[in-house]
Amino acid sequence: MTKKPLILITNDDGIEARGIHSLVEAVQHLGEVVVMAPDGPRSAQSSAITMNTPLRIWKHFEKDGLKMYRCNGTPTDCVKIAVYNILDRKPDIILAGINHGDNTSISVIYSGTMGAVLEGCVEGVPSVGFSLCSHDPRADFSEAMKYASIITEKVLRDGLPKDVCLNVNFPVGVKLKGYKVVRQANARWQERYVVREDPNNNTYYWLTGELHNNEPEAEDTDEFVVKNGYASVVPCHVDMTHYATVEQLKSWDYEETE
Repeated sequence: MTKKPLILITNDDGIEARGIHSLVEAVQHLGEVVVMAPDGPRSAQSSAITMNTPLRIWKHFEKDGLKMYRCNGTPTDCVKIAVYNILDRKPDIILAGINHGDNTSISVIYSGTMGAVLEGCVEGVPSVGFSLCSHDPRADFSEAMKYASIITEKVLRDGLPKDVCLNVNFPVGVKLKGYKVVRQANARWQERYVVREDPNNNTYYWLTGELHNNEPEAEDTDEFVVKNGYASVVPCHVDMTHYATVEQLKSWDYEETE
């Protein structure tokens, strides 16, 4: 008897977040689903792993073939510990999300959602991160669920190139026109810190800011298509070598001489 595809799901908003339950609902018909998610919010953890404190796992829920575990670690920890200590075989796909908040453009390097996806990619598993452009805990995930199912089914069927994963972002509050495979926009966070004092007159800092798109008219970017009613699909690569510059900087090579 052929086994159903094994789908590992995690997130960075925590196991109680609406987004991860929406993702489970969207893809459960495609295979056997196991969830390993943080026990609370772990946003902006990137690819952080826990090394100096012990990790703990609790079974959160099990019913009708769905198993959900929670972990006190980061999203990347969740992928690692599920792959090596919980699952009885290598997953066929790893999904993260649906994140509460977008991960377009440069946000990909800060995202705990995409940190988990990149870890899945390192493990040689086709991996996809899904994010909704809304931080509202009661946001409508219905359109995102529809396209998360479509994209997951396609990846299960066709696979992804070695060391490539997908960063998918959904606009909120619109009926999607479809999805487009595009590149990451050239955008940067313009950050500032709100400075305050605690009751003991000690200064503390609270990070805030906004994303500034340096190429708002470029139509082949995630920022553009999301703002125009499409989901964006950006292929990401775990190999961070900039190959063109390797040749350009060959003249820098240096060897010690006696």
